[in-house]
Amino acid sequence: MTSIVKLFVVSPDTRSERRFDLHITIEQLKGKLELITGIPVQNQKISLHNGDDDSQVVAQLDDDAKPLGYYSVRDFQTIKVVDTNPSTSFTGQLSDVSQVEKFEISDDAYAQRTDSVLAYKQRHKVGRFAPPSTEPTPEPAVNIPIGSRCEVESTEPGLKKRGAVRFVGHTEFAAGLWVGVEYDEPMGKNDGSLKGVQYFTCRPNYGVFVRPAKVTIDFDDEEI
Repeated sequence: MTSIVKLFVVSPDTRSERRFDLHITIEQLKGKLELITGIPVQNQKISLHNGDDDSQVVAQLDDDAKPLGYYSVRDFQTIKVVDTNPSTSFTGQLSDVSQVEKFEISDDAYAQRTDSVLAYKQRHKVGRFAPPSTEPTPEPAVNIPIGSRCEVESTEPGLKKRGAVRFVGHTEFAAGLWVGVEYDEPMGKNDGSLKGVQYFTCRPNYGVFVRPAKVTIDFDDEEI
């Protein structure tokens, strides 16, 4: 039977899993716990629990002469170490950030520094300080022949907006490529003109302009 036990050691500033020999005395255990928790031997109050969140004490390890195994310690139980005199040690101070003096600087003072991240970005033109790109974004190739039968994407379920392609190109009303479609039925928005410019000709309310991604020219046209 193994004489090594795996235990969790918990203190105000630490939590770790450790292995201990069941034959060591509580006095020897305290020496090891000082190295782990930073709590001096003379300040330690040690209790055994079934888990970190278990407030019920299984045993108080208060007899320095007895071996650890005397207390029927099992794997994965928890040893809680309390500092009975924290004023003589640093217990609790390592995790109490309220005691840390915070460095504060105004936005104006920070902007004047030459050794800051902001200054680095400004010098090297990184992020929001990078110059705008002068290269135009390449447009994707569009293969939509004029005169092709087409179907325009609809947000209404079951509605098929079909017609013929009458225009493909750039316009004056918005940037990018547009496709002008003459619908088979009067479900459009114009007569092929928009904002005073005629791009193609059709009957009123039969024309529409859409982005190429909304146009399909390879579909079954038997239902028309």
